Amino acid sequence: MRLLVVGSIAFDTVEGPTGPAVEALGGSAVHFSVAASFFTPVRLVGVVGEDFSGEHVGVLAERLVDLGGLERAAGKTMRWSGRYLEDMNTRETLSLALNVFGEFDPKVPEAFRDSELVFLANGPPAVQRGVLEQVRGRRFAVADTMDHWITGTPDELAALLGRVDGLVLNDEEARMLTGRPSLVAAGREVLARGPRVVIVKRGEHGATLITADDLFSLPAYPVASLVDPTGAGDAFAGGFMGYLAATGDLSGVSLRRALAYATAVASLNVEAFSVERLRGTLCREVAERVAHLREMTRF
Repeated sequence: MRLLVVGSIAFDTVEGPTGPAVEALGGSAVHFSVAASFFTPVRLVGVVGEDFSGEHVGVLAERLVDLGGLERAAGKTMRWSGRYLEDMNTRETLSLALNVFGEFDPKVPEAFRDSELVFLANGPPAVQRGVLEQVRGRRFAVADTMDHWITGTPDELAALLGRVDGLVLNDEEARMLTGRPSLVAAGREVLARGPRVVIVKRGEHGATLITADDLFSLPAYPVASLVDPTGAGDAFAGGFMGYLAATGDLSGVSLRRALAYATAVASLNVEAFSVERLRGTLCREVAERVAHLREMTRF
């Protein structure tokens, strides 16, 4: 199935225990696309500034990402900088300059509008909904969200939830959205608002898949060398959606397998800054980590 992602492209500056990375290629659409490209071609819609070089384009092109929806605008590409504390679980945003992304009104090219799978990376719910209305061929649309939209635009988010098939959010956001301390109860509350699939990311504790008929959790893959967690959630989503697109199977069993592949890809993403670890990864390494997860969770 054809897979479309709409999201941010950015330059990230990261400080932390493993050392600095200055203006490394990042953004939700980048991490998602590189992760999903292990399984299937990806169609990308995003915006960059005049400072986005051919070298940066090449990182995506080498993964066979279709850049027919890449818009170049006058100005600078989005910038984010942050600092991780010693445990690498706590992150502090130091600066955020949306630049050209701040005025981005996504236009899905006609050639992309038959995409069956759509991932709406974190962004204003009204903008995410506008993208959905442009994609006539969608069979399975999943959105990401964050605390800013949960508290700042609750009505727009509620309208979006009534239109998407899946929602990805972390444990804190799930509790914030629903007011329920139990993640299982929170997930079921989100299901009642529209989506038929909810994925709750729990960081180093793994992820939980919740549907009307299923409840499935996996631990995070044990990583010995944690370098940079930035973009891990988007890489997770890329692995999940990429697997589904490759198989063309949206059954409950396939969703469980997709969660395993998502977990494996995300574990690779955190072992280097930016998408450098994924760029140097072979498909067999992903498969090996999925096999290891299977052995870890069988008893």
